[in-house]
Amino acid sequence: MTSAAMASTGAVESSDIGHGSSDSGSVSQLVSFRLANEEYGVDIMRVQEIILPGQITRMPEVPEFICGLINLRGHVIPIVDLRKRFGLPAAESDERTRIIVVNLMSKTIGIVVDAVNEVLRINAEQIDPPPSSVAGIDHAYIRGLVRFEDKLLIMLNIDNVLTQEERAALDPVQDLGL
Repeated sequence: MTSAAMASTGAVESSDIGHGSSDSGSVSQLVSFRLANEEYGVDIMRVQEIILPGQITRMPEVPEFICGLINLRGHVIPIVDLRKRFGLPAAESDERTRIIVVNLMSKTIGIVVDAVNEVLRINAEQIDPPPSSVAGIDHAYIRGLVRFEDKLLIMLNIDNVLTQEERAALDPVQDLGL
């Protein structure tokens, strides 16, 4: 992700983004974001860019969580509202709302989030598997829980945000080009 992309989000940029550390074992970097009152993260290697919400073209007969399509520099990108996908209450967009453009199993989609927070460096030791008792979002979406001193972050398995059938249904749309 470019410095300009991070600056446009208001997110904190780490001075060593993209550089691993050999002294702390396996280090990953996550783009953290907020949905409702929870903090989530997605692997930075899956993030193409972070953009401001713009004109979204609505589509008939798509699942409720598909907001529509945007034209991103000549490429048609479907936009997924993660709040609706996770069964959370809807919220109005504000100045902090962003679209995170992610690569999802050879597809590119945008996910609407309440706010992008920062890029976090985490060690493998900080990641716990999700407990079986977690209620709320489907476990298929959760890759793990990241422990910090005073909080937990839900690490998403971005590949499972859309089912195989939902990704296939979007294929003809993405091939259109605007």
